[in-house]
Amino acid sequence: MFTDGLRPNELFRERSPYFPGLVEKEKRKKRLAEMREKGDDIGPSRKTLKRNSMKHSACQQKVVIDCSFDDYMTDKDITFLTQQLQHSYAANRRAENPLQLYVCGMRGRTKQRLDSIGDYKGWDVFKEERDYNEVFPKEDIVYLSSESANILDQLDDRKVYVIGGLVDHNHHKGLCHRLAEEKGIAHAQLPIGQFLHLKSRKVLTINHVFEILLRFTETKDWQTSFLAVLPQRKGVSVIEEVTETRNNGSEPNHAVLEKRKCETNEQNIEPKEDPDTR
Repeated sequence: MFTDGLRPNELFRERSPYFPGLVEKEKRKKRLAEMREKGDDIGPSRKTLKRNSMKHSACQQKVVIDCSFDDYMTDKDITFLTQQLQHSYAANRRAENPLQLYVCGMRGRTKQRLDSIGDYKGWDVFKEERDYNEVFPKEDIVYLSSESANILDQLDDRKVYVIGGLVDHNHHKGLCHRLAEEKGIAHAQLPIGQFLHLKSRKVLTINHVFEILLRFTETKDWQTSFLAVLPQRKGVSVIEEVTETRNNGSEPNHAVLEKRKCETNEQNIEPKEDPDTR
């Protein structure tokens, strides 16, 4: 029984054993208040998140994460995949103008794993059990792959860009590129080598690739997008010639660009699990 005449905080303590949700709500409010006091970023409010939906987004660029690789991954790899999907979704939800995010090929263990995540069914994404090439016309699709000889220059909102949801490319290197070619799908790689030096043959996680595309829709600048997303531990340094070209507005030397294209082809930038997350 509740006691009459209690102060609000005393009444809360009296009622909390009967209403566990009140305890969690109060803890969250206290945690947010402490973060505000410290000046920490608490992220957008729930009202803002509701406004920042794909439906209301000014950005109509479609991006697919292809999750049809169940047979190529271990249970551990699938766990890493779902974590990277969560990071991608979180970045999109916090963007002022989210991308139109599709998760295709949702079947088997990957779907089971995602279904076990409490809030997944409420995600603001387009979920498809069908493969991406069954959802979109073949001529509209561009598959992102480091093996591609084509360099992605701009994003076209009439196109659909596909990120391979395959973790651990050490065992299946080039698989996404090969499958795209077998299906007659256009492909391209991100222009990292034209703008940045990487100290080693580092690979990008699925969420890194997604966030780079997201930032590019906001900035229209590849270098800015790469630097905003790629962790410093990947040994990123800027190619100075490109920076100078962007600053003075002149055209870059054609031979230099061709050299960078060759260097880009040597870098493995297909999505993979980040070794530091293991």
